[in-house]
Amino acid sequence: MNSDLIKKIQSLPEDLRKEVEDFIDFLNQKVKEPSGIVKARKAGFAKNMFTIKEGFDDPLEDFKAYQ
Repeated sequence: MNSDLIKKIQSLPEDLRKEVEDFIDFLNQKVKEPSGIVKARKAGFAKNMFTIKEGFDDPLEDFKAYQ
């Protein structure tokens, strides 16, 4: 390990050294549990859960001046 890093950590007050230790534990846990794993999606899973009303794609009255 880098001796400068050790010196910096040792120069901190005890309560801040504890925070550094906690942060290191957090980073180690993050490495052990990879995030961002996407499960395979099943097609049609949400079928019939949503409905789109008639006229959904119609232009809005508020934007007529910009068209």
